Amino acid sequence: MNINNKIALVTGSTSGIGLGIAQRLAAQGCHIMLNGFGSDAQIAQARASIEALGVKSGFHGADLSKPDEIEALIKATEGQLGPVDILVNNAGIQHVSPVEHFEVAKWDAVIAINLTAAFHTTRLTLPGMKARNWGRIVNIASAHGLVASANKSAYVAAKHGIVGLTKVVALETAQTGVTCNAVCPGWVLTPLVQAQVDARAKNEGVSVEQAKINLLAEKQPSHEFVTPEQLGGLVAFLCSEDAAQVRGAAWNMDGGWVAQ
Repeated sequence: MNINNKIALVTGSTSGIGLGIAQRLAAQGCHIMLNGFGSDAQIAQARASIEALGVKSGFHGADLSKPDEIEALIKATEGQLGPVDILVNNAGIQHVSPVEHFEVAKWDAVIAINLTAAFHTTRLTLPGMKARNWGRIVNIASAHGLVASANKSAYVAAKHGIVGLTKVVALETAQTGVTCNAVCPGWVLTPLVQAQVDARAKNEGVSVEQAKINLLAEKQPSHEFVTPEQLGGLVAFLCSEDAAQVRGAAWNMDGGWVAQ
């Protein structure tokens, strides 16, 4: 896909969706800067899975709610691996509550990590991409960047914001070699979601398989999870020359969620 030896920064990449994307980019020859939380053993395992693919890896544990730590993350990437060619804004958190009971601190945290952090990473890496006339920015939004669900006001607002930010950056870079797109996953099978399925099976007194179907049936017509590996494949495509004229897209991979 012509991204061999590119430097990719993937936020929120020590597990789940972010790690799946990082591993797919590494398989295409990208050197990877990981970011996120986890034990030393978990981070070492994540880095080993990247380096086993024959590329270099780095790690920085920046708290993406803090702009100064985001700046430190970019500088660390440049120092350890080189200038950022591919930026994947994946880090995110969730909080569920009706609007009138939504804690202000929780709102601020969700907006900071899910939306404002992507603004900071973009503004810090975009000048270099434009100077080299090549770059890929992929924002991991959500089906909730396109449609809403009750009790998720901050998350839905942030993900709609990410889609809007994506479109603006795409327009501002439209005549350059830099592209910006968003990916909008539905339910993705990660360890965190699997734990939710297991808990639901126990609470409802049904099999894990039935609990999975019950969960997916609420939103996802395919009744199948999206996988981190599938999302990684889409991100790799968006980073390729084949996708050079995919600009400002909000590409849903959601088992039919937003088609309803």
